[in-house]
This record gives sequence, structure tokens and C-alpha cells, in this order.
Amino acid sequence: MTTIERRPTTLDHLEALESHAIYILREVVAECERPVLLFSGGKDSAVLLHLAVKAFAPGGLPFPVLHVDTGQNFPEVLAFRDETVDRTGARLLVASVQDAIDRGLVADPGPTGSRNRLQTTSLLGAIQEHGFDAAFGGARRDEDKARAKERILSFRDAFGQWDPRAQRPELWQLYQGRVNHGEHLRAFPLSDWTELDVWQYIARDRVALPSIYFAHHRDVLRRDGMWLAVNEFVEPRAGEAVERRLVRYRTVGDATCTGAVESSAATLDEVLAEVATATVSERGATRADDRFSETSMEDRKREGYF
Repeated sequence: MTTIERRPTTLDHLEALESHAIYILREVVAECERPVLLFSGGKDSAVLLHLAVKAFAPGGLPFPVLHVDTGQNFPEVLAFRDETVDRTGARLLVASVQDAIDRGLVADPGPTGSRNRLQTTSLLGAIQEHGFDAAFGGARRDEDKARAKERILSFRDAFGQWDPRAQRPELWQLYQGRVNHGEHLRAFPLSDWTELDVWQYIARDRVALPSIYFAHHRDVLRRDGMWLAVNEFVEPRAGEAVERRLVRYRTVGDATCTGAVESSAATLDEVLAEVATATVSERGATRADDRFSETSMEDRKREGYF
């Protein structure tokens, strides 16, 4: 008598997270006419793009990829963006903050001022210009208390603004993606993931990342309790010393407000071990725009921020 091997039918936690994220990607594409995927070049958007490629294989991506370029990016991240677009065959769109400054839509903060908050104008302009009715983002609820209020499908009005009190219920993972003309939704397939989940998935699927996520020597200075990379956008002020240190980045953003952490974690296994023992979220530890901004993340999101 032949014995039939029965394989377990339950998914492990990464398989369950992946399955749900792919379901969200497919559901939004099925319900919306002109979606787009927001791609910063960071680890979360890299995982999101990797999931999107999986979701629609063997066909190509049914939507373009949009990068909101502040003009103050880390060169490694821009190089990674271009390499990733070439590898996946994605169609890249770039919304330029510099263009918005040149057109007088936003005020120029100066050569060393942060342009991070100015991304909202460029993002909303690109959504309006291309008629996008859905934008996939890599935000996670564990990053910030404002992001914890987001639904999986988070609706924006005709002005691109978010009202946390006017969101639709999402019972039993049932999602309503219909929007009126001029409105759009933000879709967050990674909402229920944690930073550790993201890194475990990166290790499992060998998702490519920019090199700055791993330990490397860099010229940095200490400002506002963070190590900022010295570059054309961040120069030492009076009393600030430039030091050569072994660092890595836990999150990627505008170079003027994204800090590094001292670390010797140069491999995936070493990063996983470090993240597993972290007691502060990556944004809380290394993003000046969250820690020292005059406006909270929730206020910025109400205006149309990511």
C-alpha cells in the first residue's frame, strides 16, 4: 500500500504576511483604474516592489513606479533605484521637489535646509497630473502612532488630504477600493508587518537593498542626538566635529534628516540579530523630521504626506 505524504497546510508567519500583501496588491489593481507604486529606494519599498513583481508574474507590473525626489538623496539609494527599475522592467516616474521649487509651488529651504516635508506638494502634483486613483506605499503601522491609525486602504479627498475619522471599516479583510472622481486611496500592503518581519523576509527571499543598510565607514557628525552623514547637504556647524565611524542606516530618507546608527552589522544575519534586540523604532531613532519637526506625522499626513 502506497503511503501518501501529507504536507502541512498552515502558513508560517512570513508566508501569511506575503499572501495577504499579494492579495491587497491584486485587489487594488482589480478595483482601481490607474494605480502607482511609491518607491523611495528604502527597504520597505524594495520589499513592496518585490511582492508586486511576485503578485503579477509572469506578466509585467500593471502600474508604474513613482519616486518623489527631494534632490537631497543618498547617492547609493539613487543608484539602487535605477538598478532595480532596470532589473524589474518597471516604468519609472520621478516627481521632483526641485521642479516644484523652480515653479514657485514651494519655498526653497536653502542649500542645507531639509526638503522632506516639501515632498507632499510634488506627490500630490504627480497624482493629479497622471490621474492616479491609488498609490501603494510601504508604510507600516509599527513605525509611528499616526501610521497606526491608517487603514489598509486609506482614503484621500479631492485635495489629497487624510481624515482619520472618515475611513471605511475593514472587517474580515474586506476592502472597498471605490473612489469618486478626483479622490484617491493609499494602499499599504505592509501595514501589519514589523521591522523584524521585513528583515526576515528580505533574508528569506534575498531581496536586494542599497548598501547603506549594512555597516560601512562614513564621515559623520553628531547633531540632535543623531549621526548625520557629511555631504553637500550636511556640513559641520560651529562646534561640530567630523568623525569617521562604522555605521549603517535603519531607514532611508532625505540626507538632511536621516541619521545613521553605530553598527558593525555587515551581513543579513547580523542585521537580524541587531533588529531583534532594538528597543526604539527605526524612525524614532534616526529621523529628525519625526523627532524635531514643528508638525507631527499625523498633521503632515492630513496634508497629504506619505
